[in-house]
Amino acid sequence: MAGAIIENMSTKKLVIVGVALLLCQAFTFMVGGLIAPSPTTAVPYLATKCVDTIKHRQESKWFMPWGPNQCHKIRSFDEATAKMIEANNIVFAVHIPLPNKEMSSWFQFMLVILQFDIAFKMYNQIEDGAMVTIDVGLAYRDDTISEWTEMAHSFEQRKLSCNFTTAKTYENEGRYYECDLMPFMEVGSVSHKYYLLNMRLPVNERKKVNVGIGEIKDIRLVSIHQNGGFTQVWFAMKTFLTPSILIIMIWYWRRITLMSRPPVLLEKVILALGISMTFINIPVEWFSISFNWTWMLLFGDIRQGIFYSMLLSFWIIFCGEHLMDQTERNRFSVYWKQVGPIVFGSFCLFIFDMCERGVQLTNPFYSIWASDVGTELAMAFIIVAGICACLYFLFLCFMVFQVFRNISGKRTSLPAMSKARRLHYEGLIFRFKFLMLVTLICAAMTVIFFIISQVNEGHWHWGEHTVQVNSAFFTGIYGMWNLYVFAIMFLYAPSHKRYGDEQSSGQCITGDAGANSGEDIQLTTTITHVDGPTEIYKMTGKEAQE
Repeated sequence: MAGAIIENMSTKKLVIVGVALLLCQAFTFMVGGLIAPSPTTAVPYLATKCVDTIKHRQESKWFMPWGPNQCHKIRSFDEATAKMIEANNIVFAVHIPLPNKEMSSWFQFMLVILQFDIAFKMYNQIEDGAMVTIDVGLAYRDDTISEWTEMAHSFEQRKLSCNFTTAKTYENEGRYYECDLMPFMEVGSVSHKYYLLNMRLPVNERKKVNVGIGEIKDIRLVSIHQNGGFTQVWFAMKTFLTPSILIIMIWYWRRITLMSRPPVLLEKVILALGISMTFINIPVEWFSISFNWTWMLLFGDIRQGIFYSMLLSFWIIFCGEHLMDQTERNRFSVYWKQVGPIVFGSFCLFIFDMCERGVQLTNPFYSIWASDVGTELAMAFIIVAGICACLYFLFLCFMVFQVFRNISGKRTSLPAMSKARRLHYEGLIFRFKFLMLVTLICAAMTVIFFIISQVNEGHWHWGEHTVQVNSAFFTGIYGMWNLYVFAIMFLYAPSHKRYGDEQSSGQCITGDAGANSGEDIQLTTTITHVDGPTEIYKMTGKEAQE
């Protein structure tokens, strides 16, 4: 076969393909920006103070904040004190969702954030390092008349991080502390219509449980879930893109296997990239609509991690194969210094994810952010991940610069060639450079998306500014990955043009120019059948024949 499609396709056809891909890219952004709603919705709740009058509970009782079987409520702790109600008998009840609404499996996940309203009192101030112990239970039901079924129960501790911005004097008593938001619960599947949270703040002065936490007035929660409309658009995109990538991948590998030579490393890596893209595309999320698969969040993180690893490794090998000399090419072992850190970083990401979402499969109230060590570890991970992503992009830019410099050195031999052959190689160089620049743009967008997604996931936990990631960015980046993989497999597939008596290799080389010389035949044969898939692949090598 006479090289790859990127070399042999006419400029007019390449422009048409490029414009079509660009329009598809614009369409993916518009789908998110014009059709899909925002990715998530946050709903605030104020916990209702219920009174538990049963001193010896034989079985768990669930307290409803409203409805026909609502609990006996009090408005404030002052009222509880007046009625001689102990703190241990007060239950904070929150029903999710609000009245006359219901949850849906299209919401995919439910993240709950906790915040305390704490009033300043001179005799009851918040101590340094104060920890709040919460006895919390989660129940569910699918209609308004059934009994509540317990889903999880746990004793959790959360560290208070509150500041009092004014002077601590008697005149300022009653003012509220400014307390940071705290992670409280995360459920990986919203398969039930109604959820109920019952929380107690047990007090035990002897064991120093809930002592020195100030005068808590109210408990506020914020429930965050994925919008059903965004979920439908997201599933539709995955359903449409899965067969597209799968078909082009099969077509690409079939063309590779039809060649007389074995596949080179670059072609194998392109196939692996297509497989990883297909893996992340497969819309298994459709099953989460009918099944209570709480592990879908973890599974989604694993799929995305595999794709990230493959994409970052592909870019390194893609540039490296155009820099290595002929003896080092086509060997995966020479890239262990570059690919090794990517694999190690992905493994660390997997371990970190298992420490949070892996544990949440059995205890949805667990959070790595709940402890000082966990918070420092999580913050360190976000910072290090962002720095490594930026360093990777700079290293990739350096490799692309080396490839461009290497090609510029080879261009000194072009003036000695015939006009048709010189124009041919100048066209190849321009096409290859353009593809490398597109690769850099995709890498930059991927790094930005990775950093923003990490910060956006953590901003609830460490109380900084909220980063708004809209639907257009999600769908646009996801579409960009698919279009890039599609373009790479299409452009680097072997051309359908073959050598034969009727069509000489010189015609394949020069295309519309139609030059046919023995020199061209020898060059093409050397490139396409011995060394690699493209002429640029041969030309950029350190020991490439001039």
